[in-house]
Formats: sequence, C-alpha cells, structure tokens
Amino acid sequence: MLSKYTVTGQSDTRSGFGAAMTELGRTNPNVVALCADLAGSLKLDDFIKENPERYIQCGIAEANMIGIAAGMTIGGKIPFATSFANFVTGRVYDQIRQSVAYSGKNVKIAASHAGLTLGEDGATHQILEDIGMMQMLPGMTVINPCDYNQTFAATIAAAEHQGPVYLRFGRPKWPIFIPKDLPFVIGKALLMSEGTDVTIFATGHLVWKSIEAAKALAEQGISVELINIHTIKPLDIEAVVKSVSKTKCAVVAEEHNRIGGLGSSIAAALSLHHPAPVEFVAVNDSFGESGTPDELLAKYGLDTIDVVNAVKRAVARK
Repeated sequence: MLSKYTVTGQSDTRSGFGAAMTELGRTNPNVVALCADLAGSLKLDDFIKENPERYIQCGIAEANMIGIAAGMTIGGKIPFATSFANFVTGRVYDQIRQSVAYSGKNVKIAASHAGLTLGEDGATHQILEDIGMMQMLPGMTVINPCDYNQTFAATIAAAEHQGPVYLRFGRPKWPIFIPKDLPFVIGKALLMSEGTDVTIFATGHLVWKSIEAAKALAEQGISVELINIHTIKPLDIEAVVKSVSKTKCAVVAEEHNRIGGLGSSIAAALSLHHPAPVEFVAVNDSFGESGTPDELLAKYGLDTIDVVNAVKRAVARK
C-alpha cells in the first residue's frame, strides 16, 4: 500500500494552511483570520489581499487575539487565530481554557512552527508540549497533519467542524506524499499500509520518517502496519485496537515530548482495551535547541533509524 504514497514535491505544511485559507476566503464568507504580527510566517498574504475586511492584525498580544476570536463566534464568524505554536498555546493557555474551551466557542487555533523542526530559532520558540496541553482541554479537537496536502484538507475540515480546534503544522519544507484528493475525516485514522509484525502510529512530520522506516524494515523481513494519526483527539480508538490486536505490538512516532502526546494517548487506549508492548519515538522529556531540522531530528531520536530501532525493540518484546 505504501507504493501509492509517492513524493510529488516539497513544501512546508504551513503553506498548505495558507492555501486552504485562501480557498476558504473565496468559499466561506464567515471565515476570518486573526494574527499576532506573524501573517507572513502563517502564509496569510493571499487571504489578506483578497479579504482585507476579514483580517484582524492583533499585534504581539496573543491573549487579546484569543479573546477577540471567541467574541467573533457569537456573531456567527469562524475565526482562525494564528501564530507560532509556542505563542498561541503556552502564552495564552488561560484565555484558551476560559474563553474558548470552557464555553465551547467555534474558534480554530492555527499553530505554525511547532516541534523541533522550527530549527535555528531554538528552544524558546520550539514547543514540544502543545499537543498535551491542548488535548487535555475538554471539547478541544487536536489535529496534526503530515504534509502540505493533508494540512490543506485538515484546514478545510476544521472550518466545517463545529467547536474549538487546535491545528498544528510546521516550518520546514517536507515531502508531499498524501494524494491531493484523499478525503480528510476528523477523528478517523488513515491506514497507509497493512502489516502483521508491528503497528507504527505516526503523526505530523514523523509520518514521512515512518514511511521510510517501514520500507527499510520490509527489506529486513519485518511487516509494518502504518497508521497516520492526523487527529490526536478524538483518537480513533477502534483503529488502534483493531491493528494492535493483529500485530501484538506498537511504536508511536511524534515530534513532541513523549509525556502527554500521542504516545501517552495510544498507551492509555491499549492499557484499557488491549494491553501490548509499546515503544516511543519522541523527545525524552527535554527542551530543544538551535540547529537545522535534520540535525535536531537526529540528535533527539526522531529520525528514520530511530523508528527502525524502536520497531525492533517492540517486536522483541512480544
């Protein structure tokens, strides 16, 4: 099945968000964009050019931006509040909790430059805790797409979804491999390859690393079932349990702290429904640092070889 996922180009996932916002500007008059002085980084230039009256520049005042977004939903608008992931979660968690999640406001929080692959800006701008923070909020949907095309589709789906959404994407250019016309269903995992020896649950940029790992493992006689968990909350528990019931072990790969992320959710689901060995490819409870995306992925154990080694550990534990 992996043969259908061929690389058609490279682009940053944030550009998939920007293109989707341009499309929404043309098709959904209720969509509005708010930004905290980072419109260029969020790829909002075309949306702003075509819809200047539907764009609010909030300045470096993220808490105020979230409050404005929450208020706009009362009038039927669909606000996308945008900034770097570190600033639009950690800096304004109280406002998200009180003004958005607690009252179930239809706010979409669009977070770019997430994870280690923000790169040279370093630990103060990288965030590895945001998935955990956001999925702990009652009623919050958490989406972490893997490439340009999936980010485009996820943004369209987020606009159509009623309720608060956290949409996470990144900065570096990354392979485009998801077919452009592939349907995106919030809360429904994407089975990318069937296998019998181990299940890899991957999200975000680590989906591509897991594809590379699955191909390398196939050459070594290890059959991988690869599942793209683009929606971390609500988690597709049925898909998780069904797969591990067959393979008997799992690896979770994510560009996030291993505490509180997708791995924690997968482990919790399996402990309740189908206990099995689980290995984690994630940052081991630390902050990041400055470096190129590739250097950081390698140093912090998020590269293709790390997925391969985790699979071998998981299989050995069966």
